Amino acid sequence: MSKQQKMFVVVDPNDEQHVALERVKMTSQLQEVKPFVHVFVAVDGDAVDTRAYNANLVRDQSWFEDNIRAVLTEAGVEHLIEVSWSSEWQESIMQSAKRADADLIYLPVHAKTASTRRFLFTESKWELLKGAYCPVVLIRPDARDQRKTVLAAVNFQATRDVQIELNEKILNAARYISGVYNADLHVVNGYMDSLNYPDRGRLVKETGLAADHIHVDHGYTSDVVSQIAEEINADLVIMGTLGQNGMTKTRRGNTAERLIDALDTDVMVINHG
Repeated sequence: MSKQQKMFVVVDPNDEQHVALERVKMTSQLQEVKPFVHVFVAVDGDAVDTRAYNANLVRDQSWFEDNIRAVLTEAGVEHLIEVSWSSEWQESIMQSAKRADADLIYLPVHAKTASTRRFLFTESKWELLKGAYCPVVLIRPDARDQRKTVLAAVNFQATRDVQIELNEKILNAARYISGVYNADLHVVNGYMDSLNYPDRGRLVKETGLAADHIHVDHGYTSDVVSQIAEEINADLVIMGTLGQNGMTKTRRGNTAERLIDALDTDVMVINHG
């Protein structure tokens, strides 16, 4: 029997649709053992107007009962609700998730406008992705809520120890998630330099997957991964990012940003600090 997952779900009271909470409700039905859900209610001050006239920032008891507790109770999911007043949104999420010993953080993301596919990613969200001690799952409003096909994006041309370790983390997480949901697992590796072609045989050997579940294609990582995700109808893409220190901490990873922006699916981001 699978162990009970501990899911840490971020809910912003300013939102009208709570996509992360809805995804937990749906995916919990696919699991052999329903998760324990820790709901964290907090406002991302970088993305939300926190001035007094924003009526969405005033929520009474019935709002919590109707929008959170009733949803999870109906799904038969054990849960706890926590409210944070911290102005350090991303840091409060990381600290609370660590105290809760969470396996996953579910973070909702929303399009900037109705006319564009690009997603609004504030610096605080990037800091969360770079600093979280457990994987962060970015939940898209229009993504499929099933978990039948999982795609892991790796970089087997990597030579640095931290990059090799990150590949291992991605594959371990992908195996675990595909096991929890009894999902079909695929692996993708993009490359730009033909002289540094990923070793397909090594990929097959280290992943234990059939050759038709290994995808190696030439092109930018964001283009290759998004194309394969579409071809196999991936429900969840798992990728990694290197947590950075010192002067580079505030710089976003260009590859990670392009990849997240190119995908229409939910994305699990694994940080290697």
